[in-house]
Amino acid sequence: MSTEELLKELRIDRAQREDSSKQAPRWLWIAGGVLVALCICAAVAWPRAKQGVAANIVKASARAVDNSAAVLQATGYVTPRRQATVSAQMVGTLTEVLIEEGDRVEKGQVLARLDGSAQRAYLASAKADALAANARTEQLRTQLVQARRDADRLQDLVDHKLVAAQQAEQARMQVDALQAQVHAAQAQAQSSVAQIAVAQINHDRTEIRAPFSGVITQKAAQVGEIVSPSAAGGGYTRTGIGTIVDMDSLEVDVDVSQTSIGRVQAGMPADIVLDAYPGWKIPAHVVAIVPTADRGKATVKVRIGIDTKDTRIVPDMGVRVSFLEKTNGHNAADTR
Repeated sequence: MSTEELLKELRIDRAQREDSSKQAPRWLWIAGGVLVALCICAAVAWPRAKQGVAANIVKASARAVDNSAAVLQATGYVTPRRQATVSAQMVGTLTEVLIEEGDRVEKGQVLARLDGSAQRAYLASAKADALAANARTEQLRTQLVQARRDADRLQDLVDHKLVAAQQAEQARMQVDALQAQVHAAQAQAQSSVAQIAVAQINHDRTEIRAPFSGVITQKAAQVGEIVSPSAAGGGYTRTGIGTIVDMDSLEVDVDVSQTSIGRVQAGMPADIVLDAYPGWKIPAHVVAIVPTADRGKATVKVRIGIDTKDTRIVPDMGVRVSFLEKTNGHNAADTR
């Protein structure tokens, strides 16, 4: 019904109005006029409101499905390229553990200490042996110098036919013997120096240090436990002190179907979205396509580099990757 027809139906004849004015109060006329005005406004505004709602719905739908920049999507996990389980290089009992999960450590920082009493004793013994060997060497050198002087004097006497030649020969033999003893003492001194180096290395191994800078993600041992480089003693030994991860080496590994791997190229841009933060889009890029396939899953692994580093990104987080294609600085969808 149009606005004009609605107004005709609401029009009141003069005769009826005069009759009714005699019977109805004045406030009823005022209420009726307000009602008529509201009806007219509603009839005019309804088509416009309907069009506005439709426009908003269309606009929202367009935003929801606008994913034309992504040529392929895949899911994967955050993985560190540099991670190590730090262990002792010798069997020993832990006396100190200086790490906790979440600690930031620097390369060379002491993470734990083993009982080093035996190593300190070996080191002290090696140093004492080295001092003794050096002293023996010096003593023999002094004797050798004196023997050479004695041999020279006897040789002069032999030349003047004052003593028998046999005495000069015996003096020279004594010089040769002392020379051999000096060489042996020097070798012993060098061996003592090497023993000091070995004892020092073993002593240094009682301090377990970080191989690189990173964050401790797992603490695996406590004070009083026995640790060793390899499994030994059943469940009574630990093979690791903790796990350290280089957070700057975090990447994303995704499995791409073999039928779609041709659409992925090294260096192409990508966006990653963490399952933990679905509203956060992180720029990334394809680092490499691993040249091997998983026969069981019919997929190929792709390494994704993260362009923006953030402490909220941690290993083993689930992610969704959108591979993007750009041509001359524009999305492929924009060049259609």
